[in-house]
Amino acid sequence: MAIGARKWDLVSGGGHISMMGAVARGVRSAGGRTIGIIPQSLVDIEFADKESHELHVVDSMRERKAKMEEMSDAFIALPGGPGTLEELFEIWVGRFLKFHNKPVVILDPFNLYAPLQDLLDHLEVEGFVKAGQRELLHWSTDIFDALAMCGQLAD
Repeated sequence: MAIGARKWDLVSGGGHISMMGAVARGVRSAGGRTIGIIPQSLVDIEFADKESHELHVVDSMRERKAKMEEMSDAFIALPGGPGTLEELFEIWVGRFLKFHNKPVVILDPFNLYAPLQDLLDHLEVEGFVKAGQRELLHWSTDIFDALAMCGQLAD
């Protein structure tokens, strides 16, 4: 709802289930617009958020991620599984390689990503995460703080 209350658009993976669907419904209930981007194969198994103001149907997950990157001004990763982590890492690497200059925020209200933070710290100590890479990820446990980071970091 906090995104919608700011009258920001939500660009999401276009699904109506799980956390993605809950966030989209919350944005709409607060007056915000939702833009979903979903592969046809997920539309075919009825995962599409048909209530989206815009629903872009693409051919593949790769096309989905590219379109989400193109249409977004910032990225917030919520707790999720392998798909979420894969998308987070791709956006983070793209930011480091200067394919985009958009904020990348991890919103972790339940501390589920604490082991990931520990792993990234360890990889940095061991030299596998380059200087400057960790600073491109911003961590928050609060939605309002995460949204403020998006606004501040985008300036």
